[in-house]
Amino acid sequence: MDLRLPGARWPRPRRVIAAAAAVVVLAGAGTWTAVASDDAPAVRRADRVMNTGDGVRIDTSYFTAGPGGRRPAVLLGHGFGGSKDDVREQAEDLARDGYAVLTWSARGFGASTGRIGLNDPESEVADVSRLIDWLADRPEVQLDEDGDPRVGMAGGSYGGAIALLGAGYDDRVDAIAPAITYFDLAEALFPNGVFKRLWAGVFVNSGGGCEKFEPALCAMYQRVAESGLPDDEARELLRARSPSAVADRIDVPTLLLQGQTDSLFPLGQADAAAQAIRANGAPVDVDWIAGGHDGGDPETDRVQRRVSTWFDRYLKDDEGADTGPAFRVTRTGGVDSTDGRAVLNGASADAYPGLTDGGRSFPLTGHEQSFANPAGANPPAVSSLPGLGGSGGLAQLSSLGVGISLDFPGQHARFESAPVAGDLRITGSPTVTVRVKSTGDDAVLFGKVYDVGPDGRQQVLPSQLVAPVRVEGAKAGKDVTLTLPAVDHEVRKGHRLRLVLASTDLGYASPAAPATYTVSLKSDLTVPTAPGVTTAAAPLPAWVVWLPVVGALIALALLLTGRRRTTAPAPDPELADVPLRISGLSKRYARSSDRYAVRDLSFRVEKGQVLGLLGPNGAGKTTTLRMLMGLIRPDGGEIRVFGHAVRPGAPVLSRVGAFVEGAGFLPHLSGRENLELYWRATGRPPKDAHLEEALEIAGLGDALARAVRTYSQGMRQRLALAQAMLGLPDLLILDEPTNGLDPPQIREMREVMIRYAAAGRTVIVSSHLLSEVEQSCTHLVVMDRGRLVQAGPVQEIVGSGDTLLVGTEEPVDEPVAEKVAALPGVASAVRTDEGLLVRLDAGGTAPRLVAELVRLEVPVASVGPHRRLEDAFLTLIGGSA
Repeated sequence: MDLRLPGARWPRPRRVIAAAAAVVVLAGAGTWTAVASDDAPAVRRADRVMNTGDGVRIDTSYFTAGPGGRRPAVLLGHGFGGSKDDVREQAEDLARDGYAVLTWSARGFGASTGRIGLNDPESEVADVSRLIDWLADRPEVQLDEDGDPRVGMAGGSYGGAIALLGAGYDDRVDAIAPAITYFDLAEALFPNGVFKRLWAGVFVNSGGGCEKFEPALCAMYQRVAESGLPDDEARELLRARSPSAVADRIDVPTLLLQGQTDSLFPLGQADAAAQAIRANGAPVDVDWIAGGHDGGDPETDRVQRRVSTWFDRYLKDDEGADTGPAFRVTRTGGVDSTDGRAVLNGASADAYPGLTDGGRSFPLTGHEQSFANPAGANPPAVSSLPGLGGSGGLAQLSSLGVGISLDFPGQHARFESAPVAGDLRITGSPTVTVRVKSTGDDAVLFGKVYDVGPDGRQQVLPSQLVAPVRVEGAKAGKDVTLTLPAVDHEVRKGHRLRLVLASTDLGYASPAAPATYTVSLKSDLTVPTAPGVTTAAAPLPAWVVWLPVVGALIALALLLTGRRRTTAPAPDPELADVPLRISGLSKRYARSSDRYAVRDLSFRVEKGQVLGLLGPNGAGKTTTLRMLMGLIRPDGGEIRVFGHAVRPGAPVLSRVGAFVEGAGFLPHLSGRENLELYWRATGRPPKDAHLEEALEIAGLGDALARAVRTYSQGMRQRLALAQAMLGLPDLLILDEPTNGLDPPQIREMREVMIRYAAAGRTVIVSSHLLSEVEQSCTHLVVMDRGRLVQAGPVQEIVGSGDTLLVGTEEPVDEPVAEKVAALPGVASAVRTDEGLLVRLDAGGTAPRLVAELVRLEVPVASVGPHRRLEDAFLTLIGGSA
């Protein structure tokens, strides 16, 4: 419990200001610029240069906005290889939020001089203290005492580490929000004694080459890169520049934002920081974002909002600021058809669970196995491709359920679980103990846990992460407990867990001398599940209490309009068994308007089909469904359901059930009572409800007896679906039934739809989750701007799955394309503007293609199916998405 008074400062054990004797001068008058904004005060920017006193010049920018008066300050650092310009937009936003913001280019970057010291306490960290000294003299900056400004620090990657270090070395720092960064740089680049050689090379090259670094760092890199073996001197050099070196001094409110798709600084780095800072008595929140150094969605807007709110609470002392949950994790749930991006959902907990919470044991099968470490560690297994970030990163494909990884025969051992009995959410680091023997003195192994599909062939490596470990003294045999990569990943019912121990990996250095490793199991696989992490249920809207009254009024209106309706067109006997036929359907936005919401739309749906209605926002999907349900009249054309023309009050609508824009329920009544009340409001006989059959299909189980206020969002959606299925309508219409659901709930909804159609009924579903539509629907209707674009079976629209689009960072020459076309398993390879279009033959697989492309030194940026549904959809609708 926090017993400190509101607004009280966090006590610090000591004040350490690096290079305090240095003279700080902001040279020149600087350049002031006003940045305009439509809805906020103009931002004033001053560009100046700081002389550090040791011949180094640091380029800075200072941002303020709004009226005069003192305000807290924020130091905003940039990522490695970047400059202060990279964080200008965030700095301007924070200035508009009422902060004085100072950005700077670190030594060796941008217009700043000096050598790169990897956040050396005597150079880069000392520069931070000099910047804080300057802020203390600014008339706009709030002071806690003379020389002590109220200041926070934020930044990503390199800038995140300097925020942690700044808090450790300078007790004037009051709050920090570091993102996708390291706590122990030695452990990040030399995990468990194994050299992360590709990422280390990316580091050096993005810094401008070895000569741009401090001499000691350059010599260390060259020594380790040549030997492939990190030594004690190298580890100590990096640890001295790591926040972990001052772990006991970081005691300010800390928001840790770490990337799930990150083989450079994985989630374990944030976990170590959280444990250390919390032990010092400071509040710590942890947020696992979807992106990282390997790609994915960086969630920029959400992250920046949370950082701003964090500073509102701990710099402005705004006790009403909602800083968010103690722990939050972003989960992927399908693809948004409007922009082709992954749909992201948040799950949270009131306390950070760590990486081992809720462990479950899974026995593994597999005898003692021997495999080779080949000479030169070549060819290497493939997991991630470091440095290929953005949307093309392999980790992004993994998050969408596409497995691109490769383990060579004879170079790995594998052990497998039985099919999991129910859905399993891994949240944290699995562990397992194995016995390792080697024909050499040491062994280097790469542990990973695959999610393997029921057919045994499809396998996904969550976030494309591996855990390297160096086993010293392995010749005599040694028991080793492997801590596998921390992930948040769902394993579906019927899938298996596969533990693989490989001798090589593309991203790491393995011993060049050939050896034989022998491994055997010593324990079950323990998987953390973090049961306290849940997706928050959406709140019940206030208007739901009026639902029964509204339902009764609607039913009465239908009865009255039914008695007064004019003569309807005669039924068409040839369509008596056709659930739906739409012919030439049109609807204007207004009767006098020439603009159409739907124009000349025609398609037909047969019994037993699950039809997906797709289109970007404004395509006319919802207007079409409202006309289909008789809620609005078309301006032209005809809708026939089982041969009967549809119009308000038409008797044939009793054969149609609908779920449109959610449903409301009385929260104090049980699920069953809500359904019974709804059915009574329709005025139809109780025996026609087929309540039990609808409930069995919906799979609500014992939850029916509970009050709806206790339901999760997924349970409410299934109850609404059961309501739509009352009377077992022959045609079921669902408009965005998965809104607000997490991936397990979405899958349950999909299974309900499939079960419903299996009895010969028909389902029409409108959804923006293309991956779900592809799995649940048999047929598609694609609309754009009110018109039909294409209709037909899903497979016809999606096309063949044997074609892959290989994106490359630069154009591929024709001779290279010819070499790819000649590879085993490749039927053809054609150059495109994006890279290569590769068609596989019967023996070809995506993982083997990736390995061959790496061997041929093709600059791969992305690999994915050329015609998944999202690709086909975006191709059909062009730029209107």
